[in-house]
Amino acid sequence: MSGLIWLCGALTNMALATIGYFILTLAILVTVHEYGHYWVGRRCGVKALTFSVGFGPSLWRRTDKNGTEWVVAALPLGGYVRFLDEREGAVPADQQPFCFNRQSKLARAAIIAAGPITNFILAILVYTAISMLGVSGRLPVVGDVEPDSAAFHAGFERGQTIVAVDGEPTPTQYRLHMQLINRIGETGTINFDLRYPESTALYQASLPIDGWLTGEDRPEIYRSLGFDYFRPDMPALIDRVIDGGPADVAGILAGDKITAINGIVVDDWQAAVEQIKVRPLQSVEVELLRGDRSITTVVKTQAITLDDGVKHGRIGVQAAAVALPASMMVIQRFGPLEALYQGFSRTGELIAFTFSSIKKMFMGLISTSSLSGPVSIAKMASATASSGFIPYMEFLALLSVSLGVLNLLPIPVLDGGHLMYIAIEAVSRRPVSERLQIWGQQLGLVLILSIMALALYNDISHF
Repeated sequence: MSGLIWLCGALTNMALATIGYFILTLAILVTVHEYGHYWVGRRCGVKALTFSVGFGPSLWRRTDKNGTEWVVAALPLGGYVRFLDEREGAVPADQQPFCFNRQSKLARAAIIAAGPITNFILAILVYTAISMLGVSGRLPVVGDVEPDSAAFHAGFERGQTIVAVDGEPTPTQYRLHMQLINRIGETGTINFDLRYPESTALYQASLPIDGWLTGEDRPEIYRSLGFDYFRPDMPALIDRVIDGGPADVAGILAGDKITAINGIVVDDWQAAVEQIKVRPLQSVEVELLRGDRSITTVVKTQAITLDDGVKHGRIGVQAAAVALPASMMVIQRFGPLEALYQGFSRTGELIAFTFSSIKKMFMGLISTSSLSGPVSIAKMASATASSGFIPYMEFLALLSVSLGVLNLLPIPVLDGGHLMYIAIEAVSRRPVSERLQIWGQQLGLVLILSIMALALYNDISHF
């Protein structure tokens, strides 16, 4: 009973931490976004009536000397700035010059665009700071190459370092990943520059793609090309046995080394995993080395069902961690000016990538299952925060860019929709009719709610 109570307590603490990081992340992004609107609006002479972080009942409120009410509300799922506007009710004559609707088209556009732009500025500042502190990452080294694959025929070999993709340098595995996912859904060739171990000589390889990974729910970027990134050899040494699991029941102990499964010799941890996962709900004979003694036991495997519906076997053990060699890690630090350039560069890259991904999703080249909702955001916020300050800030910057791009989409109720109305007004020389704006707002709201529902469905189905 005490063990169950401990487990429930631990899960509760994990849930509270996840919710806490989710609220913190949204609060930061919403505050930055809305403050952009507020700051530019005030500079344009518009009176701000309310600045709210969250919706619903207020938890805290204060009115400043300018008459702006600052509110923290109970539902941390967004926020808003409410400006003085004649379209919302009668305004005294002496206050009309301070109305949003009385401002020039350029001023209104600047106020609306300020929210997304401030999100981008936040990302630039975060990436600049991180670049100065130092960014660590793995070298993009080729691991196993699948026989008779595209990578195999192109000359990929284990141990090669991928130094560039399509002419763009890939100093880290992250940069390699970003370059490759940019090509999802495309047809043509992916061009690699590779360097052999302990050599400066470069080798060029081209891999053909045809509608690459179009519509894949879980695209396996590397394996689809026939290679994997390098992992150090991991011995089949058991570091932890899960209490009450199949291995525990069979008498397997931490420190045991798996040598064979059903008579098939296993040389490393991955080989052991491959033998077990193809035998769900089966009895398997496991040969172990415990100190100097050889032990054989029979284990009845469990079955877990993955997102694709395939059942995999497992016995409830974990491997001992193996650290990457120091030579496989790279740390990049930049001076202030170069770091600022990196901030602009990474932010611009993410903006372009996000717009491109949205376009490909509408074209059906990227599966809509890649949409993430609040549950995924909460889990990622908690996971990155647990990993350290820099990973969390990188996630915050990524989410800030996503929020900025989303708000620039030409959908009524979003900032991009309001900018679209102003653009139409500039071309037609008359404002969009109130009736048409209301109809557009309703349509936009339905679209946004549909997207949110799909994202939430994806979260639940992947949970």
